[in-house]
Amino acid sequence: MTQTTEDLLAQALKEIQLLKEQVAFLNRKLYGVRSEKMTDPNQLSLLEDPSVFTEPEQTGRQSEEEVVASPRKPKRKRSEGIAADLPVEETLITREASVCEHGHQLVAVGKHFVRTEIEHVPGRLYQNQIFEQTYKCVACEEADGDSHLYQAEAPRALFPHSMATPSLVAEVLHQKYTMASPLFRQLHEWARAGVLISETTLANWVIGAARLLQPVYDLLGRVLSVQPFLQGDETPFQVLREPGKTAQSKSYIWVKRSIKMAPQQVVFYAYGDTRSGKFAKSLYTNFSGVLQCDGYAGYNALTEIDRAGCWAHVRRKFFDDAKKSGTLHETVPLKLLNQMFALEKSWTSLDAKARRQQRDAHLRPVIDEFWSWCDAADIPLKSTLGKAVTYAQNQRRSLNRVLEYGELELSNNAAERAMKTFVIGRKNWLFATSPAGADANAIWMTLIETAKANGLDPRAYIRLLLEQLSQLPEFPTEEQLEACLPWNQTFTGTAQSTVA
Repeated sequence: MTQTTEDLLAQALKEIQLLKEQVAFLNRKLYGVRSEKMTDPNQLSLLEDPSVFTEPEQTGRQSEEEVVASPRKPKRKRSEGIAADLPVEETLITREASVCEHGHQLVAVGKHFVRTEIEHVPGRLYQNQIFEQTYKCVACEEADGDSHLYQAEAPRALFPHSMATPSLVAEVLHQKYTMASPLFRQLHEWARAGVLISETTLANWVIGAARLLQPVYDLLGRVLSVQPFLQGDETPFQVLREPGKTAQSKSYIWVKRSIKMAPQQVVFYAYGDTRSGKFAKSLYTNFSGVLQCDGYAGYNALTEIDRAGCWAHVRRKFFDDAKKSGTLHETVPLKLLNQMFALEKSWTSLDAKARRQQRDAHLRPVIDEFWSWCDAADIPLKSTLGKAVTYAQNQRRSLNRVLEYGELELSNNAAERAMKTFVIGRKNWLFATSPAGADANAIWMTLIETAKANGLDPRAYIRLLLEQLSQLPEFPTEEQLEACLPWNQTFTGTAQSTVA
C-alpha cells in the first residue's frame, strides 16, 4: 500500500521529535546538572539519604533528593563533634614569673579551663632491627663441659627478605583503597618520610599481602552465600595485560553485599574478565536466596534464585523523561514513584514483618496504580517515556517482590554506594596492569569496605589481619579464619572505628 504525502510527513515529524528528545537527553547527561531534585515545592520528598538514585557506573557521583516542604526546610548540617574514645592530653600553661608583684612566692591552687583543640601528629617511621636473644645453660656446661646454647625465635617476616611490616603495608593499602591515592602518587611521600622505594615493590606488596589474606576473603564469600538476601551491582574496569584480550577491552568489578537488616555485614567485590551471565552464575554459586539488582540481562542466567528489582533505577528513567526538555515537568508515573519513596521513608525503623504489613496496606495500591498507568499508556516505544515504561514492565515481576519481603529495601542503593567507592578509586588508579592486580583490588576493597560496614577502623583491621595470618600455617583451619572476621570479638576491641 502506497503511503500518502500526509502519512510520510507525519512519520517524519514523529522521527524528528524522537531525535530531538535524544539530543536533549544526551546534552543534559553530558553538560547538565546530574542531581534528581524535585522543583515542585508541594511535591513529597523522597528519602533524605543523599545517595538515592546514584549513577556510579558512569560518573562516580551521587545524585541527591533534597527534602522539600512548604515552606522549604533548611538543609540539615553535617554533625560535628569529637569521638568519645579520642585520646586526651592536657597542656598546662604556667606563669613565667613565680612571684607576685610584691616578690612573694606563688603557690598553685588549681587550673582554669580555656579550650579544647585537636592536634595532629604526622606518622612516624623508624627502623626496627630485630635480634634473637641467645642463652646458655651454665649448670649443664659445668656438668659435661659442653656448651648448651638456646636462642629465641623471632616471628616470621611478612615477606621473606623484605623490609615490609604489617604496619607499613597497612598504611600503603589505607592510602590506596581508603584515600584513593595510587601507588605512584605515594612514592614521593614515602621518600620525604625517609623510605626510598619503587612502585614495583609497592605493587608486589599489595599483591603478595592480598594472597596472604585471600582465605579470609574466600570465607567472607561463603558467609554471604548462606544469607537469605543479597544486593548486587557491577561496573567496568580496565586490565591491561589479560590473556587473549587487548589492553583497551573492558573487564568488570562485581559487588555483592548484605542487606541493611543482615546481622553480619559483608561487602564482597570480585573481578571478572567479562560481564556475561556465566560469570554472574559463578559469582552466586551456592546462593539460593533473593538477589536485588538492576535490570541488566546478565543476571537472567541466575535461574535458580529469586530476583528483586530496584525501583530507584525505574524512577531514574522516568525522571530523565520528565526533564528531557531541561526543565522538570512532573509526570503521572514520576509522581507515583515519588509517593512510593515518601511512604518508605516512614518505615525505615520498622522490622521486616511490620514493614511488609505497611507495604501491603499502603504501598501496594500505589504500585497497582503505577502499573495501571503503564498498561494504559499509548506512547512511541522509542521515545524517552516509552523506553522508561518498557524498562519497568520488563521487570514487573521482580519489582513487585518488595511487597513479598519486608527485609528488602525499595532500591538497590546500598550496593551502588559500595560500587561508588570503587569508582572513586578507579578514577585515580585508572587500571590494573594484570589480572593478579585486579584480583588484589577486589580482595582489599572487600576487606576494607566490610571492616567499615562493621564499624571498624579499616587500617587497624588490615594491620591486625596481616600480623595474625603471617604467623599462621600455610593452610589455616576454618576456626583460625573465623577468628579473623570483623564481627569476631578479637577485633571489636582493637580495631574500633574512631569516626563519630
